[in-house]
Amino acid sequence: MLIDPHKATLLAVDIQEKLIGAMSDPEGTRARARWLLAASAELELPIVISEQYPKGLGHTLPELIAAAPAAEVVEKSHFSCVAAQCLPASLMAREHVIVCGMETHVCVLQTVLGLLGLGKQVFVVEDACDSRTAANRAAGFARMRQAGAHIVTREMVLFELMGSASHPRFRHISKTYMVGDQP
Repeated sequence: MLIDPHKATLLAVDIQEKLIGAMSDPEGTRARARWLLAASAELELPIVISEQYPKGLGHTLPELIAAAPAAEVVEKSHFSCVAAQCLPASLMAREHVIVCGMETHVCVLQTVLGLLGLGKQVFVVEDACDSRTAANRAAGFARMRQAGAHIVTREMVLFELMGSASHPRFRHISKTYMVGDQP
């Protein structure tokens, strides 16, 4: 199944100031998430950003907010965005949810399992998710895959959102996000 841009939303889970430093690849996660959010925003994909207990864990990284200034930011205290009931109606109305964030084996996993339970088609962006350890990250992906989530990459997402080289933003997206050293 391909991602349908008319049915999709991007959900960035808990990429926050006080959590990023504990990840296995903090700088790579930061750069790849910014890349995905910026490209998705340029393609006018609706974007939702969750924050886990921001009073204690800080807010979303400022460069991510800058990359997707129209994104809706929601707060939660449950690990799962679904259990927290914080997801906006605009996201819940769409069939396809593209998910990135941290930690892969906790908040991302529980959110993905909740979305699958609601009948959503979920696409987890492997190269824009992270955990404190590689083992936890791998276990999170294995469980999501086993539950029926589609594991994808950032480039897969962009090419599926555009559909073809005739997309009006294809040339710009290709020159901006697909050439040179990418995160």
